[in-house]
Amino acid sequence: MTHSQKPNNFIQQVINSDIESGDVSQVITRFPPEPNGYLHIGHAKSICVNFGLAEQYDGVCNLRFDDTNPEKEDQEYVDAIIEDVRWLGFNWQNDVCYASDYFDQLYSWAQFLITQNKAYICELNAEQMREYRGTLTQGGVNSPFRERPAAESLALLEQMKNGEIDEGRMTLRAKIDMASANINLRDPVMYRIKKMAHQRTGDRWNIYPSYDFAHGQEDAIEGVTHSICTLEFAANRPLYEWFVANLPLPSKPRQYEFGRLNLNYTVTSKRKLKQLVDEKHVEGWDDPRMPTISGLRRRGVSAQSIRDFCNSLAVAKTDGVVDMAQFEHFIRDDLNNNARRAMCVLDPLLVTLTNYGADKTEQFTAPGHPNRDDLGERRLPFTHQVYIDRNDFSEDSSLSRKKFKRLVIGDYVRLRSAYIIRADQVKRDASGEISEIIGSIVPDTVGQDAPEGIRPRGVIHWVSASSSADCTVKMYDRLFNKAAPDAGEGSFLDHINPESLRIIKGCKAEIGLASACAGEHYQFEREGYFTPDSKSSELVFNCTIGLRDNWNS
Repeated sequence: MTHSQKPNNFIQQVINSDIESGDVSQVITRFPPEPNGYLHIGHAKSICVNFGLAEQYDGVCNLRFDDTNPEKEDQEYVDAIIEDVRWLGFNWQNDVCYASDYFDQLYSWAQFLITQNKAYICELNAEQMREYRGTLTQGGVNSPFRERPAAESLALLEQMKNGEIDEGRMTLRAKIDMASANINLRDPVMYRIKKMAHQRTGDRWNIYPSYDFAHGQEDAIEGVTHSICTLEFAANRPLYEWFVANLPLPSKPRQYEFGRLNLNYTVTSKRKLKQLVDEKHVEGWDDPRMPTISGLRRRGVSAQSIRDFCNSLAVAKTDGVVDMAQFEHFIRDDLNNNARRAMCVLDPLLVTLTNYGADKTEQFTAPGHPNRDDLGERRLPFTHQVYIDRNDFSEDSSLSRKKFKRLVIGDYVRLRSAYIIRADQVKRDASGEISEIIGSIVPDTVGQDAPEGIRPRGVIHWVSASSSADCTVKMYDRLFNKAAPDAGEGSFLDHINPESLRIIKGCKAEIGLASACAGEHYQFEREGYFTPDSKSSELVFNCTIGLRDNWNS
């Protein structure tokens, strides 16, 4: 897209105008997660917007960690976020940035604001501060420490930094307007005392900057031209702009907000996702039922489908809720085009073919993908005993062909890419359950039409009994059974779908899948799309998604 073309969204309009006016020569954006959890699908949209705009305008997008709160942050989250952004297909030209890289500069700017009579040390405790701040409809009251002399505030700030003052005793606050209609401008806290080691700076600091104080200044240090965030930060923008206007910054960034991605049948609050993990409702942050990028990856959702989904969404000035089915459409479309085909029998029922030699084996071939010659062929060993799915057989010979297109006693069915077979009789175990079908092949029917007088009901999948791969299949469904699980009364945990995970052991897959690796994608005939579980040392397949939508959204 050239800059003279009609832009797709309001941010592109802003950028085009800035470039044409000469205010911006190089577009610089940033993606600034706090490392207090794993990235989720909502973050994916922000990643696509920020990195996508930088790519579109031949600019730069920084990956920056807003690591200003060591109480909730961890190196594990930093590493996971870096891996997720790279996996999604995005790169950054500069080194990874951290708010902690700028702690010295931020502290110096805090001192500057004190000298300008625009910040002060306040000794109100948290409860008193809430009382003085007022409400959304009533203005606040000035702190009794608001007119503290600058020299005294500077000395106390240094003592705070050196760990000489207890936590909760003091804060550094910006001096703005306690009567402002915007509660964010009522002398917000810039620094709090937290005597806690930081994952990058160790024990050096006993005070840490607030997000609101750090964020705009980080943008200025990095030369960010368009600081793009989601709508919940719109009320913070006047504060962002106040700091930018009142500090001697190397550049003057601007903040713009767009609607965040809200997806039904899930939650994207980091606090709630962490609760799911901590209370062991899920295996971990990368549980395939989680809306995290790592969970989606483990489930078999491709990076391309996530990017396509995010790029299909409007970048608008309003929030909205996207139907899960829309996301699932992109997942299915991608997998339909790119997943290799395979056969896996989830509920094996043995079929013994009496007119096929017990010591005989043939090798049949089937395409890796019906429309992708580049995915080659796969070999299917055929032996006198095969497994079919128990659901593909019925003793009821009165079933109409239209109603049941599978194997019936005394009738025929074709095995995919192999022979037509007939079911002749069944064997039962001690409990009366069918344990084996005795049948026969129709000779010369591999790749050939059925002989006259034989009309197979349909085509079913199968695997060789002696040459197949034992595996476990994990069938996943939506984690919540309510479209808005965190809306209304009660806890969002009340709406966890009890059928979100079903583990099926004793499955039989075609032998070529014995060497399947995590990251590969397969369509199991008539079952859905699957990928090997990256966390399992045994052969376990995670169900990415079914072949069709079974939900009424």
